[in-house]
Amino acid sequence: MQNVEKRSWLDRLNEDEVVREDDQVEEAIKEEKVHVASYSQLMWWRFLKHRMAVISAVVVVILYVVAAFAEFVAPYDPENSFVIYKYTPPTTIRIVDSEGTWRLPFVYGIIRERDPETLRNIYIEDTSVIYPIRFFVEGSEYKMWNLWTMNRHLFGLDADREVQGIFLLGADRLGRDVFSRLVYGARISLTIGLVSVVISLVVGILLGGISGFYGGAIDNAIQRLIEFIRSIPEIPLIMALAAALPADWPVVRLYFGVTILLAFVGWTGLARVVRGRFLSLREEDFVMAARFAGSSEMRIILRHMLPSFLSHIIASLTLSIPGIILSETGLSFIGLGLRAPAISWGVLLQEAQNLRSVALAPWVLTPALAVIITVLAFNFLGDGIRDAADPYAK
Repeated sequence: MQNVEKRSWLDRLNEDEVVREDDQVEEAIKEEKVHVASYSQLMWWRFLKHRMAVISAVVVVILYVVAAFAEFVAPYDPENSFVIYKYTPPTTIRIVDSEGTWRLPFVYGIIRERDPETLRNIYIEDTSVIYPIRFFVEGSEYKMWNLWTMNRHLFGLDADREVQGIFLLGADRLGRDVFSRLVYGARISLTIGLVSVVISLVVGILLGGISGFYGGAIDNAIQRLIEFIRSIPEIPLIMALAAALPADWPVVRLYFGVTILLAFVGWTGLARVVRGRFLSLREEDFVMAARFAGSSEMRIILRHMLPSFLSHIIASLTLSIPGIILSETGLSFIGLGLRAPAISWGVLLQEAQNLRSVALAPWVLTPALAVIITVLAFNFLGDGIRDAADPYAK
C-alpha cells in the first residue's frame, strides 16, 4: 500500500515537472518571438491586449460598413412617408406568438386608433395578423453608389408598404422610418469626420513639417499663424464661418464647405505636434546620415522622419475624428451646418428641438445615441492605438 502511494506521489511530481518545463518552453518561445518581432508586430500584439480598443475597432468597422451600404441596409427610402404611421413607436420583433408557438422572427399587424381623451393616434398590435421578417427582400429601387440599380434590401416584410411597415426605431412626425434615416445619416456624419481629418492631416504635416525642418523666418511665420487661429475661441469661430456659408448652396457643395471649414480649424494642433517632432529629429544620426548619403530634403522628410512617428500621428487623428463629428452634429443641430434635404445625425436631431415631438416620440433622440456610441468607440480606439504606438512601455 505504501509502495502504491509512493509511486502515485512520484508520478504527480513528475507530471508537475513536465508541466513546469512545458511552461518554461512556451515562455522561451514567446520571448524569442518578441526579440525577433518587427515594430509593427509589437504594435499589433500590444493593441490586441487592449480589449476595449479591439471591441471599439469592430464597432467602428461595422458603422462604416453600414454607412457604405446604406441603401442596402435601410429597409425604406429615407424620404418615403407612411402617412398612416406618423409617430409610430418602435416595432416589437417577436419569436413567440400569442398562442405560445415559436416562430421565425415576425411582427404583428398595427391598428391605428384615436384616444378619446387626448385625441392622439395610438397604435395597437393586431395579434391575428402576422408578418414574417424576410432577409434580402425586394423593395424600392435605388442606385448603389450611383452606379447600378438594385431593389434588394437587407431585411423587410412581405407586405405592401401602404398596409404594413417595420420600424425598428419608430417613425417621425411625417411617418418616415427613423432607422432608415439614421443609416443614411451615418454616411454623411462619419465621412465628414474622416475627410476633414484627412485634410487636416495633409495641411498639418505640410506646414508643421516645413516649420520644424527649416526653422527661421518660415517657422516664425507659420507659428504666428497657428497662434492667431488658436487665440480665437473655437466654437464662435466655427459658428461664424458656418454662418457665412450661403444658404442656397446645394447639398454636395454645403457638405464640402462644412468639411473644409472644420479642417481649417482643426489642423493647428497636428501641425504643432509635427513641428515638435521634426525639431527633435532633424539632428538625429539617421537624418544626418541620409543627408550625407545625398538624399533630397523631401525624401528625408517622407521616407525617414515621418515614418518614425507615424503611429503617433494615426493615434492623434483617431482621437480627432470624434471632435469633428460632434462639431458637425452641433452645427447642423442649430441650423448652421448641413440642412435638409441633407441627412446627417445633426439634421435628424433638429426634430428634437421641438419639445412636443420629444414628449410624444422620444425615439427621435436616437441619433444622439448613435453619436455617443461613435464618439466612445473612436476614443477607445484612439487610446488603444496610442498605447500600441509605444510597445516597449510597461
